[in-house]
Amino acid sequence: MKLDENQLKEFHENGFLVLKNFADTKLCEKILEKAKSHLENKIAPIETEQEYIQKDLEKVTVRRLRQVYDRETVFQDWMRNEEIRPILKQILNDTPVLTLAHHNSIMTKLPHESTRTFWHQDRRYWDFKNNNLVSVWLSLGDEFLENGLLEFIPKSHKIEFSKDRFDEVDNFLDENEENKKLIETKVHTNLKKGDVVLFHCKTLHHANKNISNEAKISFVYTVRAASNKPTKNTRSDFKEVILD
Repeated sequence: MKLDENQLKEFHENGFLVLKNFADTKLCEKILEKAKSHLENKIAPIETEQEYIQKDLEKVTVRRLRQVYDRETVFQDWMRNEEIRPILKQILNDTPVLTLAHHNSIMTKLPHESTRTFWHQDRRYWDFKNNNLVSVWLSLGDEFLENGLLEFIPKSHKIEFSKDRFDEVDNFLDENEENKKLIETKVHTNLKKGDVVLFHCKTLHHANKNISNEAKISFVYTVRAASNKPTKNTRSDFKEVILD
């Protein structure tokens, strides 16, 4: 499968693209079954809500399962999916490479225990030669605003922001007057099981906490262009998988 001309243009112009009904439902169900088991048993490595908001470290509410590629074969099956490879190659204009140091994760927002994910660009986490990186977000169930659906700011990946528009951990400041105007342009698309969202590493996005009564569970991984090498001896210089 490949993107048509309009889809490719939409991704490059807006910095993200939704692919409806992309992943096989049975595969999603298998992923979800394994993910729930790892979440319920809090199998390390994990990130907790308490770490994220830096308080009450005695409590453990899982925010994400890290390093999922090596946890289960079914997780690898999705990350090595052959149908999406031509699309990733189109977007990157290069051979895609799974960068397992980053966004190699099952993401969750548990009901009433999750926290808001502030506006940010994922590029803050990584150390690569350039910004030719794309994340692949797979919805494993219904995602909507009340349970923490991702919202995006179109075209934000093309803007060069001054440092004063971010806080000390590179969250985009809600109270900044320039930021407020840009945040007003935010958009969202409700997701169903099997829907995929592709987004550029500099596209601003956020998600509210989950105020519904059911957990929201998603799968995200990131690919880089083969020519976009990680900086040596950094966190990004880690195990990778070439998707040729």
